[in-house]
Amino acid sequence: MKEDRVIIMGAAGRDFHNFNTYFRENPGYRVVAFTATQIPDIEGRLYPPLLAGNRYPEGIPIYAEEELPELIKKYNVDQVIFAYSDVPHEYVMHQASLVMACGADFRLMGPQTTMLKSKRPVVAVTAVRTGSGKSQTTRYVAKLLTEAGKKVAVIRHPMPYGNLEEQVCMRFATYDDLDKFQCTIEEREEFEPHIDIGMVVYAGVDYEVILRQAEEEADVILWDGGNNDIPFYVSDIHIVIVDPHRPGHETSYHPGETNLRMADIAIINKIDSADPAKVEEVKAAISKNNPAATVIMANSPITVEQPESVKGKKVLVVEDGPTLTHGNMAYGAGVIAAEKLGASELLDPRPYAIGSIQKTFAKYNHLSRLLPAMGYGKTQIQELEQTINSSPAELVVIGTPIDLRRVMKIDKPAVRVGYELEEIGTPQLKEMLHKIL
Repeated sequence: MKEDRVIIMGAAGRDFHNFNTYFRENPGYRVVAFTATQIPDIEGRLYPPLLAGNRYPEGIPIYAEEELPELIKKYNVDQVIFAYSDVPHEYVMHQASLVMACGADFRLMGPQTTMLKSKRPVVAVTAVRTGSGKSQTTRYVAKLLTEAGKKVAVIRHPMPYGNLEEQVCMRFATYDDLDKFQCTIEEREEFEPHIDIGMVVYAGVDYEVILRQAEEEADVILWDGGNNDIPFYVSDIHIVIVDPHRPGHETSYHPGETNLRMADIAIINKIDSADPAKVEEVKAAISKNNPAATVIMANSPITVEQPESVKGKKVLVVEDGPTLTHGNMAYGAGVIAAEKLGASELLDPRPYAIGSIQKTFAKYNHLSRLLPAMGYGKTQIQELEQTINSSPAELVVIGTPIDLRRVMKIDKPAVRVGYELEEIGTPQLKEMLHKIL
């Protein structure tokens, strides 16, 4: 039987999941390489034999995506699998055109091919774009389920930036667990808020292993989707967040549009800070593309510790990195709060940026009056710290999901910005969750 030779394009998430669930034991295919993008410093690594399985005793090499044309030729590749997310539809087709011009087939893998079935009820929370408000929605759903007497295990979309063999299945219940696995800022931003409300969080590389372990301690599995990817598990209820600050994005990004079309519940978030006309625009998009979805309206009210300290200050706003970078947002909750509370100036951090932070600004040139909290590794965290401390800010406004002061020393006064989900009117999530409560 002929084996199709395959390269999987990814970003250390869905690429590994697609391999584990479909290709690892499949005799019809031979995966010759992964290519990586979005995540710094992952290329040049190896998908290790422990995870790759018996058919791949040497493991599978991971290359930079820029090498794809040469790799297709070098390995005589039959198929290229596109397996990452939060990218414009046009971008996907440019990659498809490149692959096909090199002589290989281009493939997207859908839910039936890659979703795993749980023996527990599954609630999935995803979004059409990074930064839509998925995290606070997931926390809100977790509280509703817990209040109904259910024991919940949160399973987070993968972010395996460290040693893959040590990250097969990670369980986080305390801050010590975060230190144990040497979590990056990006990981902490997703895990810490769940830990703060008493949730146990799982993440890692092999989501079959993760699911089976989580099932042993939970009544309900709560999928916390990331990077607007589609869920890894078959869902009993699929909740999707839509952002009226970016109308049109719900149908122009991959696979966010897939999420929208799959949704049982579509939440239009950030009503309190959005243009009403844009709210109506996304409402119409939901109606057109998924008329069966139940639409819920919600605010994301912003709170600030010591709000009086912001007025009249020259501030440096630090925002969630992924929201600003591949999420393409020009601002976040920190900017909204600083402007509302009367900051005299929002500093441009670019003159003080160093190393990878400087490179981030060069790549994402829509950013100016704020600093993306990039923290994919120890060096990048140090560069972020130095960038903050080199600025002449009188106050640092921390708009990230975690308190950056836990992972770095900021030598200036700082305040935290928080945000939670607040439903408006009816219907409400509690009644929609009734069938599994």
